[in-house]
Amino acid sequence: MDDHKVLRSVVREFLYDWDVILRPIAEPHLPLSNNAAEQVLRHWVIARNISHGTRSEEGSRAFALLASVIETCRRRGASTWRYLGTVIAAARKGLPLPPLPAIPAAV
Repeated sequence: MDDHKVLRSVVREFLYDWDVILRPIAEPHLPLSNNAAEQVLRHWVIARNISHGTRSEEGSRAFALLASVIETCRRRGASTWRYLGTVIAAARKGLPLPPLPAIPAAV
């Protein structure tokens, strides 16, 4: 109940997000920040800036989806081209689309 507006706002945010803030303590395998996720997205943001983005909502959605598939395949050690080839082949035949490559078992 401090008179300082900014301090009151920060404390309110801490109280609202308290469970999220303390979650890495309860679950130590979770990272303390989302820095790794931001680093993965960095080159996609740069590519979007260089190309001046897309011209439609549909194009933006396609770009984001493709970036997500590429990064997922990369992180899971799978071939993006092979996966996209199977997706396109399945779509052409009217078959259900294959799931993303599985997460590799920890060694």
